Amino acid sequence: MLQPQEIEVLYIIPAIRRELAKALIKFSLSQKAVAQILGITPAAISQYISEKRAKEVKFNEEFQKLIDESAKKIAQNHFLVIQEINELCRDFRKSDLICQVHKQLDTFDNKICDYCKR
Repeated sequence: MLQPQEIEVLYIIPAIRRELAKALIKFSLSQKAVAQILGITPAAISQYISEKRAKEVKFNEEFQKLIDESAKKIAQNHFLVIQEINELCRDFRKSDLICQVHKQLDTFDNKICDYCKR
């Protein structure tokens, strides 16, 4: 059984990076620049764009808007990247979205898990 923190590290953070990368490229930043901002390789950016990496999690429209807002802030000030990713993770944890992803990726008795009710 995966812990919610493992879901976040293995699936949510990479998916957030994927969507941030796509959004930052829309601000006319090169793949190389986006990779440098996010602290990952240009190859990872290419794989995010082509949906070859971090493809397991898709975000709903509401959360995607939060990602786009964060991307705008990051495009204006690259030093905000850690803060914005942390805030996105916190928002994701506060919603029931992490439980939805957990149910998709892992088999467990959701009657004994109350993580998302806290």
